Amino acid sequence: MIVYWLLLLPVAFVGYLSGSISTMRVASRFVFHKNLRRLGTGNLFLSNFRRLYGWWGAVKLLLVEIIKDMLPILLGALLLAIKKHADVGAAFGAFCMLMGRLWPLFNGFKASHHGAVALAAALLSVEVSVGASAALVMLIVIWFTRYLSLGVAAGALIAVVTALLTVDDRLVMLLAIFCAALVLVHEIPALLRMSQGKEERLSFEQDISYKFDEKF
Repeated sequence: MIVYWLLLLPVAFVGYLSGSISTMRVASRFVFHKNLRRLGTGNLFLSNFRRLYGWWGAVKLLLVEIIKDMLPILLGALLLAIKKHADVGAAFGAFCMLMGRLWPLFNGFKASHHGAVALAAALLSVEVSVGASAALVMLIVIWFTRYLSLGVAAGALIAVVTALLTVDDRLVMLLAIFCAALVLVHEIPALLRMSQGKEERLSFEQDISYKFDEKF
């Protein structure tokens, strides 16, 4: 049992730390060499990045985000493989990464964006069928409703059902459900705003109006 704790502790630390690090800030410093929070709408959402650099720029940022999210998952799988429980290690790494993503240490425990990408990456690492079904439902709901929170919540709910039906390992199944539950809890305020008609819908059209506010 002591060996398991010694293996899980670094996974928990790296997972939460990795999730707490803002991908936008990483890209600002090491890729684009600009403070992206001072551009466009000033937020850290992927949608703001798309307004600034278009779809290709958003895809590049998304790849950076996925790589960052996968690091603790791969670490968990590698360390727990010592005890022949690589799948449990990957699931635990995903859970800790989501904790950091949704309640980040470096942002006052307030997430700067939704957990859609992190949830998909986490669940895909736990079980491909669970992650794929969650990602598909998220994309469909977001596309037809334009509500990001609704899509994320729907994907999380489908993940719970799929995990119960397809994951054989009980511990892995529980970790997958916990991951989905974290995201659901995080989306409750946004869902309440949506029910009151106060939640903004996503727009896939190019918005350049912010450029007229920039100082030259």
